[in-house]
Amino acid sequence: MGAKRRAAGTDGVKGEANMRRKLLTSKGLLIALLLVALAASAPTGAGAQTTLREIPLDTSSSSTTMATAVDVAAATTGGRGGPESVAFDGTFVWVARQFADSVTRVRASDGVIAGTVAVGQRPVAVRFDASGVWVANLVGNTVTKLRASDGAVLGTFAVGAGPGGIAVDGGGGVWVANRNDGTVTKLRATNGSKLGTFAVGKRPLGMASDGPNVWVANNQSKTVMKLRASDGVVLATIPVGDGPFGVAFDGANIWVTNFFDGTVTKLRASDGLQLGVFPVGDGAAGVTYDGVSVWVACNGTNTVVRLSPSTGAVLATHRVAIGPFGVVWDGAAIWVANFGSDSLSTSR
Repeated sequence: MGAKRRAAGTDGVKGEANMRRKLLTSKGLLIALLLVALAASAPTGAGAQTTLREIPLDTSSSSTTMATAVDVAAATTGGRGGPESVAFDGTFVWVARQFADSVTRVRASDGVIAGTVAVGQRPVAVRFDASGVWVANLVGNTVTKLRASDGAVLGTFAVGAGPGGIAVDGGGGVWVANRNDGTVTKLRATNGSKLGTFAVGKRPLGMASDGPNVWVANNQSKTVMKLRASDGVVLATIPVGDGPFGVAFDGANIWVTNFFDGTVTKLRASDGLQLGVFPVGDGAAGVTYDGVSVWVACNGTNTVVRLSPSTGAVLATHRVAIGPFGVVWDGAAIWVANFGSDSLSTSR
């Protein structure tokens, strides 16, 4: 598995140690620091990587650009925030910081931190819909709903074991992937009432909706599942790469990142036909579509790459900070959550 960092969550389930062992060993830390040093000395000019602006989330620290071994170890044991997921509400970027038991709100226009809101234990996923901001709390088996305008808590709702992924289906449903029991829970967006719980594969992580359907990445089953959003019926189970992690919809196709083989798989949404598998970089994690390009955070190389949705070709590679996971597009710029540096990177 090379220099792959870790899979999201540090949730302690069976197999989790395997998925994050590189980050927690001195060898993994040395590799991470070496990668940053090499990136910093990369030549400029045509085709050279650019470094995105970094915004520290731990305001007590003067810099998070170069995380030390102590920094990374502290993050994995709760000494830092461990941001893993990001969402955009039209004005603010929301960051789930699992080891701080909170979400941080950042103004997208200038990167100013606008506040921090306490949620449940170990928030690892965040998603926005018209009704509010939804946060999955890995420990405690709940999701928290926040009012986007001021972060007020609107409700806390019980779901399955180890909630760690969220999708909204556009039809009033909020879907939560429960990592520890191989299910997804559907909630009514207006009031959080439970509409159903549906079995999927092993360790469901990333989710996305194409409108009438919800797609779930089963990290330990090497599959994605297509569920009908109206009733949760499984319409297809499709093999992908090793360690499927993130899912995004580009209007016609589904993109799935494969964490352990550093690729993304492109599927036709209508029937699940595989249209291609494209290399991106070690530890392919979060993925999003900006209307023109597909963006993938590569956790093992501390980069975010931009792909052509038609060919899968890498159009650009940008350096970020340590351990990128979540990515989101704000309409003008990309935002990346850096787990190991407790920071955001942005093209703004």
